[in-house]
This record gives sequence, C-alpha cells and structure tokens, in this order.
Amino acid sequence: MSVEKDASSSFEDTQANRSASVKPREANVKAANPELEKKESLSAWFTILAAGFGLISDGYQNNLMTMSNVIFKQLYPKDYTTAVSTRVSNSLLVGAILGQIFVGLICDRLGRKVALVATTLLIVLGATLGTAAHGAHGSAQGLFWFLTFARGITGIGVGGEYPASSTSASEAANEKMPKNRGPVFIMVTNFVLSFGGPLAVAVFLIVLSAAGEKHLETVWRVCFGFGILLPLTVFFFRLRMLSSKLYRKGAIKRRVPYWLVFKRYWRTLIGTCGAWFLYDFVTFPNGVFSGTIISSVIHNGDIKKTAEWQLLLGAIALPGVLVGAWLCNRLGRRNTMILGFSGYLVFGLTIGLAYNQITQIIPLFVIFYGLMQSFGNLGPGDMLGLTSSESYATPIRGTCYGLSAAIGKTGAAVGTQAFTPIQNNLGKRWTFIIAAICGVSGVLVTYFCVPDMTGVDLADEDAKFMKYLADNGWQGEVGEDDDKELIVDTYASEEALEEKI
Repeated sequence: MSVEKDASSSFEDTQANRSASVKPREANVKAANPELEKKESLSAWFTILAAGFGLISDGYQNNLMTMSNVIFKQLYPKDYTTAVSTRVSNSLLVGAILGQIFVGLICDRLGRKVALVATTLLIVLGATLGTAAHGAHGSAQGLFWFLTFARGITGIGVGGEYPASSTSASEAANEKMPKNRGPVFIMVTNFVLSFGGPLAVAVFLIVLSAAGEKHLETVWRVCFGFGILLPLTVFFFRLRMLSSKLYRKGAIKRRVPYWLVFKRYWRTLIGTCGAWFLYDFVTFPNGVFSGTIISSVIHNGDIKKTAEWQLLLGAIALPGVLVGAWLCNRLGRRNTMILGFSGYLVFGLTIGLAYNQITQIIPLFVIFYGLMQSFGNLGPGDMLGLTSSESYATPIRGTCYGLSAAIGKTGAAVGTQAFTPIQNNLGKRWTFIIAAICGVSGVLVTYFCVPDMTGVDLADEDAKFMKYLADNGWQGEVGEDDDKELIVDTYASEEALEEKI
C-alpha cells in the first residue's frame, strides 16, 4: 500500500471503486476452486471450536495450583513456605506475560496458525516437565525450583494462547456470525477459562478419592499430568487450519507503523490495559489462594472438605459468564463491564466490613465470595477479551491484545505477590476491601477509556485504520503472501492512485 496525504480526500471513493472490481475476481476464484471455499468455511468453524478447547487448558493451568498449594503445604510444611508458594504460583504469571507479548507479535507478523501451534507445544512441554518434576537426591527445594521452571514454560504457552486463540476466534466469529460475535466469543474464551477452575478441582477430587489422602504425591502428579491431554485435543486441527480472511487480507508483516498505532489507540490501550490490570489484580490471587482462604475458615483444615467448598465457589462464579454473554449485545460492552466492576464494590465491601461475622457462617461466606467472583466474570472477565479483540484493527490486533493481557497478568503477579503481605499486615478483610477499591477504579477506567464496539463489523475498523495510515503518509504492503497481489490491486501504488484521481 503506498499513498500520499494529498490523495486522502479521494481515498474512500477510490477504495470503493477498487473493492467493487476486486469482488468479482474473488467470486471467480471461489467458483473455480470450490474445495478452497469449503476449506475456508470449515476452517473458520474449527478455529472457533479449537479456541474453546485450547483455552480450557489455560483455565485448568491457571487454577491447578489452587489445591496443589494445599497439598504441598501438607506434604512439605517446613519447605513450602509463603515465599516458595508465591514463587511457584507466580512463575506461571511471569511466563504468561512473556508469552502474551511475544506471541501477540508473532500473531501479527508470522500468522495466527504459527502462534497457535507454538502455544500448544509449549503448554504440552511445560505440563510434561511439571508432572515429572523432581529435586536432586529427593530435595524438596530442588522439586520446587523444577516446578518453578516447568510452570514458567507452561505460562509462556498459556499466555500466548490468549492473543492467538482470542484474535482467531474473534475474526472467525465475525466472518460466520457477525451479529452474535460477542456471545460466541465469550463462550469459547472466558466461559472455558472460567470452567477450568471447577474442572481443576473436580479432577482433584476424583483423583483424591481414587488414590486416598495417604498418596498425596500421586494426586498432584496425576492432576498435573491431566493438563498434558487438554491441549493435545486441538493440536491436529491447528496444524490444518487457515488464517482468517480478515488477517489474510489485512496483515502488515513488514514496516509496521507502531508510532502511528500508538497515536491512534493510546486511549484505548489505557482502557484495556488498565482495566485488565485491575481485574487480574483482584481475580488471580483470589483464585490461586481461595483454597488457602477457605482452608483457614474451615477450622480443621480437611483437604477434601476444602476442595468441596472450592468446587462450590467455582460453580457459583460460573453463571456470571453466561449472564455477561447474554448482556453484551443488549446492554453493550462498556456498560456490562461497568456492571461487573460494580459487583466488586458491593460484595468486596460487604465481605470486608463484616469479615469476622460472615466467616462464622461458611456457606454464607462462600456464596458472597462466589458472587463477587461471578460479577467479575460477568463484567471485565467477559468483556476485556472481547473489547481487546474488537477495538484494534486486524494488522495489530494480536500485538495490542497481547500487550493488554500482559499488563493484566502483571496485575495478577503484583496481586499474588502482595496478597499474603496484605493479609499478614492489614488483616484478611483488607483483601476484599482492596477488591472494592479496584472495582471503583475499574468503573472509571472503563467509562473514560474503553470504546464500545457493540454491533460494529471488524472490517469497518480495518477500513478506518487503513485510511488513517493513508492520511499520515504510511507506505507499505498489506496482506499475506498468497493474497498480496489482491491487496496491492485493492490499495494501488502511488502512481496508480494519482492516475485515478
């Protein structure tokens, strides 16, 4: 694509004429190759389904340490200190931050398929190493350093899955069902991510019942090993998938104008990054340490009973995802996110201010705790991935999505690191009061900085982005190699554009 500023006034008319001339050519290509059209159609559906199966492994890995922390504390009471527990838990987050940034770039520069295959392999490798983890000569500290390394590799894959799966699913859903893009996206992303929590606890309970509490090492290794199977279910499909039409036609693989991208999307980046930071700051430590919190409330600290209450907590939080999917078109993306952050304010303050009284009634505490997490799922949990996949143009969607998710995971790492010191120095009630403060901050960031893309076709933002680049004198190629000729015809060279004008 190569244009000058003085041509920008005629850009839209010129592009409309060229698009009209290109469409018959595309139709002729499809008519001549019906197998290609069929493959494209099937690939879009498989991309949507594979995103769901891929991200459920993320949800499982994110919640795997919830009950593992309880087991390690019982098996190694002296060695599994607070510092070690935080290090092992945070290793997944550090890896996820790296994965989200770098795989987000790979998504845009090398293609969605390359990114998806790479993340699947990394999750399988990390989960395998975690299952087989051992310390030299039976050293407990060696075991936990091995787990830290393995969880870090898993984290790179888990983090990369966010931009890779989510951008692919969003583009495929926009192609197949544009009016229901939001609900479909939520069901194959945040729903399966949230379902990973109850799944991890359910697997733990099944294995614990089969192996018994005298074989806790077997229990945690089998639970880690189950995490190898989930990503393998989609590996074959990802090897055979095609990139979305939006990506094939709109990719910018060389000379990406990042400064122009920042100038156009800086406010949106503040919105998606800031809101994601606040959400993960609250949600992730409350997920990772919820088993520990419930165990401290249950005075005898029984592992099985803790897991059962943990399963109920996850089940209560899950319906929020479905309500958010139902509201996202009716209420709009931004308003739904504000509603969810408001739930942090209401239930965070309620639990925090009445902590001593509520924790005396365990069912009431678990219900209120679950409702707080359910509102998180309903609002920012559902909407952040959706708005991050809709608010940016296709050529930089993976990069901006990955950056937003990485800032979110930074919030998760900070929250996990700060969780225990907050409890020890301020009291357990303050973890909930701070959640309420984050809820207020999330409402403000969302209202002022997050755009509402409800009902907007992703191709519309792509067209506006291309016009913006044209107006600012950017010159470069658009489209993947197979489609580049088509794109060059669509966005003609400078000389051809001047002739048309």
